[in-house]
Amino acid sequence: MYWHLATIVPCVLLGGVLLILKKGTRLHVIVGRIYMFLMMATSTIVLFMPAHVGGYRLFNHFGWLHIFSVVTLYTIPKSYLAIKRGDVKSHKWSMMMLYFGAILFAGSFTLLPGRYLHTVFWGQ
Repeated sequence: MYWHLATIVPCVLLGGVLLILKKGTRLHVIVGRIYMFLMMATSTIVLFMPAHVGGYRLFNHFGWLHIFSVVTLYTIPKSYLAIKRGDVKSHKWSMMMLYFGAILFAGSFTLLPGRYLHTVFWGQ
């Protein structure tokens, strides 16, 4: 869990910075590559974390939030290849949906009762 937090917290910040930065600049490319690397790392790490909240678990390990990791592991390479092809629209759409969907939507579930971060921020 600590490795996941160490990779996802910078992603939240870097993703916000990327939304503000002028697109196509050298800084955008560098920060974007760091963001993509960290997102791939955090998604891989999450796949090794068992689900503890929610009723259904596949193979007694995977919960419904693991879907975000699988989507991320698909979206990052897809978005990278899109920008390499010059398909700015696809790249932009994929990266925005990833940030708002996976990070903000999935991240908000970490603050629900029964989750570790809920107890960190609000106690038992």
